[in-house]
Amino acid sequence: MNVNGSWLLWAVLSVALMFSGPGVAQMQQGEGGNESENESDERQWFSVDSLNAGLDEAPEKVNRLTPRESIRSFLELADEEDFAAAAHILNLSNLEPAEQRERGTRLASQLAEILRRGEWLNISDLPGRQDAAIQDPSGQHPQTGEPRRNIELASLQANGQTYDIRLGRYRVGEEEAEAVWLITPDSVSSILPLYEEFGPSWLERHIPKRFKASFGILRIWEWIAIPIFLLAIGLVGWSVYGLVGLMAHLFPSGWPSIFAGWIRAPMSLLVMSLVAQVLLNYVVSFTAVATTFIRVLLIIIVAWGVATIALRLVDTILLDVTRRLVGPIDDTKPKDDRKLLTSLYALRRVIILITVIAVAVYVLSQIQLFETLGMSLLASASVLTVLVGIAGQAVLGNILSSFQVSLAKPIRIGDLIMFEGQWCYVEGIFYTFIRLRVWDERRLNVPVTYFVSKPFENLSVKSSKLYRTLELTLHLSADIELLREKFLEYAKQEDNIIEHHKLLCYVTGQTGMAQTIACYLMTSEPMDGWVAEMHVREKLMAFIRDNHPEWWPREVVVLSHQDIALGEEPGARISSAAMPMNTNPKGDDSL
Repeated sequence: MNVNGSWLLWAVLSVALMFSGPGVAQMQQGEGGNESENESDERQWFSVDSLNAGLDEAPEKVNRLTPRESIRSFLELADEEDFAAAAHILNLSNLEPAEQRERGTRLASQLAEILRRGEWLNISDLPGRQDAAIQDPSGQHPQTGEPRRNIELASLQANGQTYDIRLGRYRVGEEEAEAVWLITPDSVSSILPLYEEFGPSWLERHIPKRFKASFGILRIWEWIAIPIFLLAIGLVGWSVYGLVGLMAHLFPSGWPSIFAGWIRAPMSLLVMSLVAQVLLNYVVSFTAVATTFIRVLLIIIVAWGVATIALRLVDTILLDVTRRLVGPIDDTKPKDDRKLLTSLYALRRVIILITVIAVAVYVLSQIQLFETLGMSLLASASVLTVLVGIAGQAVLGNILSSFQVSLAKPIRIGDLIMFEGQWCYVEGIFYTFIRLRVWDERRLNVPVTYFVSKPFENLSVKSSKLYRTLELTLHLSADIELLREKFLEYAKQEDNIIEHHKLLCYVTGQTGMAQTIACYLMTSEPMDGWVAEMHVREKLMAFIRDNHPEWWPREVVVLSHQDIALGEEPGARISSAAMPMNTNPKGDDSL
């Protein structure tokens, strides 16, 4: 009985499940479909019970189906001063229906002024689709093809706060109603503080209405005011330039007058920018096209002016240290002083590099280009890499080589080097080139990469002492001991010849008619040593010419048919003569 009852119960449950299963599945599927449909609708628009109940029906000329058409329609209605119709593009749900008509018209007028002055708005950049989906043929954007119900129109700052003006897509609860794009209620609440910041200035309130009409991208009064504005700013800059120049003359000679003379131009531009900023904030305000350009230009000028003044201060300090510690740039100064000057130049390049990076970051952050430039740079990273690699290869190579020279210090400021056969003093090591002062006071600018790729001789790497070699070509009969004594005497008379115990004079070569005598002397400095060598040579030549002219090299010409070496009597010879002949001296070092 129990077994039969259990079997019967299982049979009844099986039949019930068989008939009820499809229905339950269909019910669950229908519920899931409704949820999916609701989620899809929530991603496309905001569902509301009513829109702007306090306003009349929206006129036909109000187009709100896409973000682009909505803003274009708003600006056109604002130009026509039909702010009652323009209020239909605002979501006034935060206002009571009784207030929406009056306050909506005023808010539309204020928003139009904000959009004209606050940010340069390009309507073509707004989405032209009803769902505002991002269209990216490459498919790289992560939200390509996905509908949006909220997009940013502008981001403005007022009183240190950031306010976003956004567009939202709204649809009244009825299924047949079309979704429209309106300024969101939060953005409508931000109109008042933004209008206080970007509303008409004191000057514009007193301009006749006929001059406020649009003429091209600007208004009529702006075409007149902008040249006057620039002229006034230019007069301020000219005055500052003259005042700083006068201060440079009044300051005592030294680093104050030099610094004042160097900052005339950047200081005048900096004051011009600050005055222009004050006028734009409190006296006059232009439309977004002009204001955006002027403000970006002012930001760049301010950053450049501050950076230039800072670099001029570093240069002044560097110049003062150079004059106090090092003095004239040559290798007569101690090695530590020349090393210090080289390190200061390297520090200057580091400061310049840091300043340039800081200025670039400041400018980009102020003009808010990081968001737009970021995606562009990432999308075109390969192209930029190729361009930098090709166009900037030489510049980057010189900069890296400059840092290498400054750190390794194969040369120092003031070193005397032999570069491509010329004596040169290292006068400056810069980012892309090295400035050399040639012995005849010419300046030779050599690219850093070219300089480090060529062999050079640093005559001051340890000390400025240099061995000099003086050579004389004399007859075989010249008395070497007497000549050595004269050489030692003359060499010790020269102040620039040092270490007298290293003075040497020996015969270093011999031919059938002459002998080569080399004299070695140590000099304190290459250039002065060259002069000392010339003095000693001249004195030795004068001694030989005045006392032993027979020491000059000469050739013997035999005019007989038989060689005099055969020992014949002099009378048997037809004639013979010894004719002294000067040989061609070998440059400045031999006679």
